[in-house]
Amino acid sequence: MPIAPDPSRMKAVLEKLVSFNTENPPGREVEAAQYLAEELRNAGFDVRLDQFLPGRANVIATFRNGDGPSFAFNSHIDVVPAGSGWAQDPFTLTEKEGNLYGRGSCDAKGPIVAMIEALRMLIAEPQAWRGTLIGAFVADEETESKGAKHYVAQDAPKVDLVVVGEPTSNTTVTAHKGSLRPIIRVIGETAHSGTPNLGVNAIFKAARLLGLLEDHHAEVAKRCHHLVGGASLTVTRVGGGHADNIVPDACEFLVDRRMVPGEDEEVAKKEIMSLLETARSEFGIQAEIVGYKPTTGGPTETAPEHPIVKASLEAGHAHGVADKELHGFQGGCDLVHFRSIGAQGTVIGPGSLAVAHKPNEFVPIQEFVDASRIYCDVARRMLHESGAGN
Repeated sequence: MPIAPDPSRMKAVLEKLVSFNTENPPGREVEAAQYLAEELRNAGFDVRLDQFLPGRANVIATFRNGDGPSFAFNSHIDVVPAGSGWAQDPFTLTEKEGNLYGRGSCDAKGPIVAMIEALRMLIAEPQAWRGTLIGAFVADEETESKGAKHYVAQDAPKVDLVVVGEPTSNTTVTAHKGSLRPIIRVIGETAHSGTPNLGVNAIFKAARLLGLLEDHHAEVAKRCHHLVGGASLTVTRVGGGHADNIVPDACEFLVDRRMVPGEDEEVAKKEIMSLLETARSEFGIQAEIVGYKPTTGGPTETAPEHPIVKASLEAGHAHGVADKELHGFQGGCDLVHFRSIGAQGTVIGPGSLAVAHKPNEFVPIQEFVDASRIYCDVARRMLHESGAGN
């Protein structure tokens, strides 16, 4: 019989991990990363703490067990700001009615702890699998994915297979959207507000451009993916003018463009540039893209026929997941960065997105423990002697 998870140990590790305030911003993960590094080192892993920016750190744990594919567990140490409205201290894990409450309990410190428990179970039975295990627990997923981007770019790791830990109620996710955020500036000309005809009001010009962008959204929304839904374009921030009595000579706004798997980021950029050119030639609107706000990354998808998808579904079903369907994320996660280096992977984790990023975030204890079993089973199924099943 395979070794079983230790729920008491899992709760204790999660309690400690939640106690570290890793709100992002500012995203100071280093103390929590040091704690995780110690846990993994004591479990028998070779561990490297990579502090790639002041206060920002990844933890990379490795265990080699003969020839075979490399399998990574990945999740993120940072959390969104706790905010107000909590019934208890958000950084003190609280058990109540079968749930564990605390910031990060499901997004994504709970998945990290379940992954570490799976790693413990796997190295306790090395005869059951062959290959290399990796635990890659990274910084900054909630804003720019700096940690995952740094890991794949600087370490250039060989990763054949990956399971990313995010709250999915332990169902299997194989696709997610990507995001692109251009900052657009509309240019006008100042004048006294008493004689506005002597200037060009950038806010009025921006209003017409916003209408064109709204029309463009209606077109991109037709691009629909069966797991993640439609592509989209919307405006999330706007600002202009610098005095009450001056016609504004500039207006800036932030566009949030969500891409679905199959869309290309460079094509999406060219489409927006083409829209600005149309605004200039047809309506005399002078506008330019002055920059791009960093995002977590682009869209991605793992083919549903890949063996890791089947293994993920079967492991979930074996450990309490009644839902046998594949799912997708409306938002993004770090799967795309592992896909960029050739890894095939899925996203699985305890807890629900419906409570992530909210006050009184929680993870159900049963899902939390079951997740460790699911993670362990997926790795065992894929790390067999014949390789990754490609």
